[in-house]
Amino acid sequence: MERILQFGTGRFLRGFVGAFVQDGNDATAAGGPGPVRVIDVVESTGSGTAARLAAQGGRYRLLVRGLTGGRSVDTVRVVGNIDRTLDVRADPAGTWAAGLDPQLGILVSNTTEAGYRPGADGFPGRLLELLVHRARAGMPGITILPCELIERNGAVLRRLVREEAAGRPLEPGVVEHVLDANHWAVTLVDRIVTLPPPDLPAAAGDRLAVAAEPYAAWIIEPLDPTAADLLVPPHPAIRTVPSAGPYALRKIRILNGAHTALVARTRGGPCDLVREAMADHAIATWLELMLREEVVPALGERIEEGQAFVTDVLERFRNPYLDHRLADIAVGHHEKLATRLVPTFDDHVARFSRPPSLLGRLLEQEGVR
Repeated sequence: MERILQFGTGRFLRGFVGAFVQDGNDATAAGGPGPVRVIDVVESTGSGTAARLAAQGGRYRLLVRGLTGGRSVDTVRVVGNIDRTLDVRADPAGTWAAGLDPQLGILVSNTTEAGYRPGADGFPGRLLELLVHRARAGMPGITILPCELIERNGAVLRRLVREEAAGRPLEPGVVEHVLDANHWAVTLVDRIVTLPPPDLPAAAGDRLAVAAEPYAAWIIEPLDPTAADLLVPPHPAIRTVPSAGPYALRKIRILNGAHTALVARTRGGPCDLVREAMADHAIATWLELMLREEVVPALGERIEEGQAFVTDVLERFRNPYLDHRLADIAVGHHEKLATRLVPTFDDHVARFSRPPSLLGRLLEQEGVR
């Protein structure tokens, strides 16, 4: 058995890491290779989710709803891989004890950007405390996979842990073990996980049920490319790569860029949701042409599998079960234009010595070109 220590109890991790681990355990139960993996969940915000998980025996329902290869998917299953629930504020000693479990191999987190605050009650400080306990006990390093939506999250986290260590009276050998014996990684996560509709029978009576789209991707870049002991749960959606940069660029310019383009294209029209815009043949055709003929060529060799990713994005946008409001995407619209679409316009001009026609007209309409 292998343990995963998870800092964060929110719905994203339940529909992302929890789902991947359950898939792996189901495969093992069916005769596949690999150990059974269980998750010890750490709460740090006082939300009460850890107690609710404990009351449900660490079990909750996962609904996967959307499109895959043009076919509708609407499934429900029970995820039951949570073994222990901990509250680091009420029982820090219990958390440090879980960190000393010899079966622990992976630590994951999603504490949001606010969790990266300095001090003993921030995630970097708590992570340092846990890793110090392991170092002093002479235990081997573990793989650290942060899932926060922070650029270069693993590198940022390691730097913050180093800064926390500099402010504490720690033995040099312990600090060296914390920073160098553990296997740090930058990760990029991509999956929409929401709460199920309150009137959905499949989720009735389960306060912790989550709904996820079929698509999922977890891109992992080891900070030490020579690390041979980087543990990751085996799953088709998980990919270990030399650099997460091409995948981050792809996500920002294609997925996020398409969202921002739809906001501009549909302003003043009858569409309230992304899927409603994609049901309009003219809008959907326009968006696909812009992505395939202008955005992907502008990015060139800097991204991986650009056209295949466009196919995935368009299918995700058509998800009939997801109410993704265009008004929500429109928040900070001008800043999003500047980071998601204008750089692609500039890349296209630099690469082909001419402006992209569809994107160019859209940006001219928005007053930024």
